[in-house]
Amino acid sequence: MTHRERFFATLRREKVDRPASWLGLPVPGALPKLFEYFKVDNVDALKRLIDDDVYPIPVPYDNPPTNDIGCSLAFAKGGEGGAQDERTLTAPGFFEDMTDPALVETFPWPDPEQHIDFNKARELAKNAPEDMARMGIMWAAHFQDACSAFGMENALMTMFMAPEMFQAVIDRITKFYLDCGEIFYEATKGYLDAVLIGNDFGSQTGLMVGPDELRQFVFPGTKKLVDQAKSYGLAVVHHSCGSIYPVIDDLFDLGIDIIHPIQAKAKDMQAEKLSVDFAGKGCFFGGIDAQHLLVNGTPEEVAADVRRVRKAFPTGLIFSPSHEAILPDINPANIEALFKTLHEE
Repeated sequence: MTHRERFFATLRREKVDRPASWLGLPVPGALPKLFEYFKVDNVDALKRLIDDDVYPIPVPYDNPPTNDIGCSLAFAKGGEGGAQDERTLTAPGFFEDMTDPALVETFPWPDPEQHIDFNKARELAKNAPEDMARMGIMWAAHFQDACSAFGMENALMTMFMAPEMFQAVIDRITKFYLDCGEIFYEATKGYLDAVLIGNDFGSQTGLMVGPDELRQFVFPGTKKLVDQAKSYGLAVVHHSCGSIYPVIDDLFDLGIDIIHPIQAKAKDMQAEKLSVDFAGKGCFFGGIDAQHLLVNGTPEEVAADVRRVRKAFPTGLIFSPSHEAILPDINPANIEALFKTLHEE
């Protein structure tokens, strides 16, 4: 099987020659240790060495210093912010004191055409390895951005106290991402296989807001984003960290193909449980604990856990760390053990 064939067979829950896998997105601070350990000097060489199946293609969004579509909406008061991992949902947001939906357009919404390089997007996708599953990294985190737009606490209060205002803001954010998607998908047409979108709905022990609130305020926008990607023939991967068990059915019903990640230590997110409860509903990403095991465990312990999860998911799971960001505290030897074990007979 090619990497791409393995990806799609896994999505369809068909038999595979070995489990499909994705390294994830190593943060810059993690790369020196990874390169030193694996004796490579770039991420593409690392992916080939470990026989990875998925090739990520980020939206080339020009917004220095981040150059990251995940940082495209600067709602925080008091500064531009820094790198993506320095942002905080606890900062006061632009709309924190507003309750009138008519004020939504007072925010300086960026024009995606001024920030997304159409030709660069096409070049990135066209030059991606054809034998790998080529996955656009769109994010389109309309719920998380809505929380940033008010500040987390104010956002959840606004959801209940001034629901029309919250709805107006999250709808406007959704429109921004749909506009971004139209440019990116047109640029990459014929070269992408899948796209990653998503929001964090879960904490370690449960949802951050109730299922009914997600269904009312968030999922209509998710449906639009999914439908847009599907109109370009793409498989849709939806990201949410945490314990999201109560809305997994909802996400699959929205047309999502793959839920990313299985956060292994979160409540009700055990591989054995998900493989049974959602058999035939869709596919999953993740499953190998990045909170403790990949950081503090031994390669032998990682290998044992990969075998456990593989027994629960002989197909239907694309193996990866339980968060897409490979952080500097993850032991490269444990990354090697994860991928090496996937090649066992």
